[in-house]
Amino acid sequence: MHVRSTFVALALLAAGASVQANNLLDQLKEQAGAAVNSQGSNSSGGGSALSGLSLGGFKMPAIGSSTIGSAAGVLEYCVKNNYLGGDAASVKDKLLAKITGQKKQENDFASGAKGLLKGGDGKSLNLKGLSSKVKEKACDYVLKNATSLI
Repeated sequence: MHVRSTFVALALLAAGASVQANNLLDQLKEQAGAAVNSQGSNSSGGGSALSGLSLGGFKMPAIGSSTIGSAAGVLEYCVKNNYLGGDAASVKDKLLAKITGQKKQENDFASGAKGLLKGGDGKSLNLKGLSSKVKEKACDYVLKNATSLI
């Protein structure tokens, strides 16, 4: 009987976590959708290596070879503001080593360090306008995609 009660409790806990995750995803869609704007083509030096994260009708800015500077800058922003830890600083340093001397990429790094993610698809996302939970998700997205560019 005790095992059955434990199983029921775990099932209820899992269902509650699923509802909370869906609510967080909805919040991400709403806030990020409001913060994204189109800034024209931004793809000097090749197209985007990775397509953006699709969340319903919303698409995160794509991170690729033409946006290494922006991704590195956003990682700087995320680490500095404690949204990322671990190997994020190391990934940022490796990306910076790839763009040294490239003026556009260095300018994109400066913008990224202020919280502005520019995508190779012409989209941008200002992290400053997002809630902390959404910023964490956006920072995780950037780290995951930037790691593949090293």
